[in-house]
Amino acid sequence: MDTRPAMDNPDILPEAQAMWANDRASRALGMELRRVAPGEAVLSMKIRADMVNGHGICHGGFMFTLADSAFAFACNSYGQPTVAQHCAVTFIQPVREGEMLTAHAMERSRVGRGGVYDVTVRNERDVVVAEFRGHSRTIARTGTGRPRAADADNNS
Repeated sequence: MDTRPAMDNPDILPEAQAMWANDRASRALGMELRRVAPGEAVLSMKIRADMVNGHGICHGGFMFTLADSAFAFACNSYGQPTVAQHCAVTFIQPVREGEMLTAHAMERSRVGRGGVYDVTVRNERDVVVAEFRGHSRTIARTGTGRPRAADADNNS
């Protein structure tokens, strides 16, 4: 499955397309980038057999990762390198193998270098299975255009 967005997809900002090209983790998990607009992102992921825990339900870490990826694309939608400062997730409903999950991230606040984003994760029946809140921090770039190592390591 090719999980790269079409380069001419008007629902995905060019900055997000470039970020997606370098996001091997999200692509390796089979995520699909559906939409990125300023302060908003939508990603989907089908739950595979290797994502199910000993209870026969989706491991929470995979649901968290889907929500975190949507958060990352929403808070990086302004073209400035931005990282997570704090995140929390609440799991609401169990998810089974084969279910398609969709995470919709929305900006709630963006002031200075900080932002707050809410991500709702739903299954294909439109049932909310998890809620995630992320706090972001914009970091500085070096002359190469990459985030400074001190900022990336310390989120300051």
